[in-house]
Amino acid sequence: MYKCRFCGKNYCSDHRLPERHGCTGLGTFKENIYSNHKTSSDDIVKDAFKQTSAHALKSITRGIMNHLINSVKKSPSLTIIGICVLSFILSILIPGYFELFMFDPSKFILQPWTVISYMFLHGSGLHLFFNMFVLFFFGKELERRVGNQMFLVVFFLCGIVAAIGYSLATIGDLTVGMVGASGAIFGVFASVAVLAPNMRIYIYFFPMKIKYALVLLAIVDFLLLFGASTMIAHEAHLIGLFTGILMGFYLKKRNKQKSAYDYRQYI
Repeated sequence: MYKCRFCGKNYCSDHRLPERHGCTGLGTFKENIYSNHKTSSDDIVKDAFKQTSAHALKSITRGIMNHLINSVKKSPSLTIIGICVLSFILSILIPGYFELFMFDPSKFILQPWTVISYMFLHGSGLHLFFNMFVLFFFGKELERRVGNQMFLVVFFLCGIVAAIGYSLATIGDLTVGMVGASGAIFGVFASVAVLAPNMRIYIYFFPMKIKYALVLLAIVDFLLLFGASTMIAHEAHLIGLFTGILMGFYLKKRNKQKSAYDYRQYI
C-alpha cells in the first residue's frame, strides 16, 4: 500500500501515482503553489515600488533643500521674497494657514514659531508688494555691504525684537495679532542708513539722503501711534527701526575693526 502525499489516501502499486487514481489533492496543491508564487511576486513588486518611491522622494527633497541653500547663499533677500510670495498664495488656498503662522501674543506660548513665521505672512497683495519692493533694493544693498550671513542676522533679529516689543506695547490687548515683514525690513533699511548715511534714494519720487528718509519714516510712524487706528503695527515698525540702527552702528564698528586688521596684515 502506498499513501499519496497530495490527498493522504492509501492506494495499491498500480494506482499509487496521482494521475492513476484521479487525485483530488493534486489540483489543490497546484493552486496553492500558484497562489503563493503570485503573492510573493506581488510583494516583491510592492517592495520595489516602495523603495523606488522612497528614493525618489528623498532625491526630490534633497534637490529642493540644495536649491534653497544655494539660493540663500546667492541672495537671502531674494529667497525671503520668494518664500513670502509662496506663503501669500498658500494663505489664500489653505484654510487655517493664516491663523497657524500669524503672531498672536496671547498664543505665543502655544505657538512659539510664530515669532518668526509671521514675517512671511501678509494681509493683502498691496502689503506684500510694498514690503518686497523695499526689501528687494535695500536687502541687496545690505548683503553687499555686510555679507549674506550678517544680513540674515539683521533681518531676523529686527523681526523677532519687533514682535516681542509689539507684545509689550499692546499688553493691554493681547488679542491683536500681527503679520508682515515690516519690522524686519525697517531694521534692514535703518542698518543701511547707518552704514551709508549719504546714499541718495527716492521717497515718493522725491530724492533725499537715506539718513533724512530714516528720520522722516520714524517721525511719521511715531505720530501715527497716537492717531486713528490704521490696522498697522507702528510699534513694530519703530522697534524694528531702532534695532536696525543699533545693528548698523555695530556693523559699522565691526567693519572698521576688520579694515584696520586687514591693513596691519598687509603692512
